Amino acid sequence: MAKQFENTLERFTRPAPGIIYYAVVFIAICLLITASVISAFSLNFTIAAISILAAGSVILLAVLAIRYQRSLVGEKAGGWISWESALPELQRQNLNLAVDELSRILKVEADAAGDLQSVFIVAGDLALRQIQQEENVPVMRHVIVSGIPFDAVFTKRDILVCCEVSFLLSPELGQERVVAMMRKIAAVKSAVAEMNIGLAVRLMVVLVTQLNETELETLRDTLSTKRFSSTSVDIDIRLLDFAELQRTYVTD
Repeated sequence: MAKQFENTLERFTRPAPGIIYYAVVFIAICLLITASVISAFSLNFTIAAISILAAGSVILLAVLAIRYQRSLVGEKAGGWISWESALPELQRQNLNLAVDELSRILKVEADAAGDLQSVFIVAGDLALRQIQQEENVPVMRHVIVSGIPFDAVFTKRDILVCCEVSFLLSPELGQERVVAMMRKIAAVKSAVAEMNIGLAVRLMVVLVTQLNETELETLRDTLSTKRFSSTSVDIDIRLLDFAELQRTYVTD
């Protein structure tokens, strides 16, 4: 049986210090403290003071290194974020819901829903490729964070970014969709805050559009901050043109 791909945050970050690291630091501190004690008994207080300062410096550097590594992995004494891939059934259900919503808006016949589904899948894939390119970090797709499913998730410095992708063929992002996103990101923020792991939470709303300039301006006017005022997390809205994405990643 093929080995399952490890879809975890740790896979994309540097490893935390191991036991060899801790052993070397501990030995160095012990030797410096021993040198300071011997120097003090020998009345060589200058060497003793230098040894004590060196031991303190090693301890400080070790603490800073551990904190830095923990911020990369998203770990702290409070616990770990629960990461797992969304099951195929859940991914299929979310896709069908999104396609059904588009079909109702466009009044598409049932026999054309399959084509719309294919377009939606391609649009989402190209959009996340673009986000990964712009952010220059690994992006994990279809991830459940603390029990909440998102289209994609990535971390940048000490920020956990949860992405929701929508494909718009009209200059309107439904309020029900906005409310659902606000509830999801609020739940993640609450869970991360309880863990006390030192990560801020941000929602990235990725809107893939097939709109003309007039329709785009109408859409931008509807994306006011008031619509997202029900949550205290930062909101990052990205507007991506579907035709431009295809030119970039599909056609020459």
